[in-house]
Amino acid sequence: MSGTGPILVTGGNGQLATSLQTLGDERVIRIGRPEFDFDRPETISTAFEKYKPSVVVNAAAWTAVDLAETEKEGAARANTSGPAALAAACAGADIPFIHVSTDYVFSGDKGVPYTEDDATSPETVYGSTKAEGEQAVLTANIKSIILRTSWVYSAHGKNFVRTMINAGAKNPVLKVVGDQSGNPTSSDDLAEAILAIIALIERDGWKPQYRGIFHASGSGETTWYGLAVAALEEAAKHGQTMPQVNAIRTEDWPTPAKRPQDSRMDNDKLHRVFGVKMPEWRHSVARIVHKLFSEA
Repeated sequence: MSGTGPILVTGGNGQLATSLQTLGDERVIRIGRPEFDFDRPETISTAFEKYKPSVVVNAAAWTAVDLAETEKEGAARANTSGPAALAAACAGADIPFIHVSTDYVFSGDKGVPYTEDDATSPETVYGSTKAEGEQAVLTANIKSIILRTSWVYSAHGKNFVRTMINAGAKNPVLKVVGDQSGNPTSSDDLAEAILAIIALIERDGWKPQYRGIFHASGSGETTWYGLAVAALEEAAKHGQTMPQVNAIRTEDWPTPAKRPQDSRMDNDKLHRVFGVKMPEWRHSVARIVHKLFSEA
């Protein structure tokens, strides 16, 4: 890999694609609909011919978890067959492919953090299509890195942290699910991890141990309730009134797709293989909320 070609990032205006372009250098090229669309497979080869990338990061996905339950074919194209075709295009060009996956490949009933050696056990269409996508990508390109992440938030786009801060500005009392555990992940932190991995590959060349699945979520753990309180406490430092936040149970907030009860993931392999350590989630929440208010 030359290290001079473009870093092509799919996912258009998504949180991760935006962070990668903001934090990367001018080599980072962000593409999305209509120019690049997994529903139109011909756009893959067109993008390759136009940009001639030296590495591709796939941040495009069907992420509407509840809608996927009834739109199975669309979710499968976006999360399984599309990424497999993109991985194959990278294999044809002999370049690495970094693919972003999710904690939803697990059921959430293990009781301790999941490692990469744990069998997948998805309980939603979204989780199933993402799990199938992981295997399809690994089969299509030997130079594939899969990064599973979770609870992604940022200062831009639609996400839980921004939703809570907006809701807290308008409502004196909020109800938030308090019995689901996981690892909140700043899209900036995930972008920094990806850029560090690319820099390592470009410096040292591709190594066999780079192929495979890695967990890349924020360090430390909390609940949705804990994340909401942390974000709102940071917002209060910027002058926003702190609302009362009440923890509720999962069954008090029913959704079409089942959420993993405990999707905590262990990041040790990421650190061991790439030397990348994901920041502690509380510090990252503080940074993102500060960014939100300073840009407002």
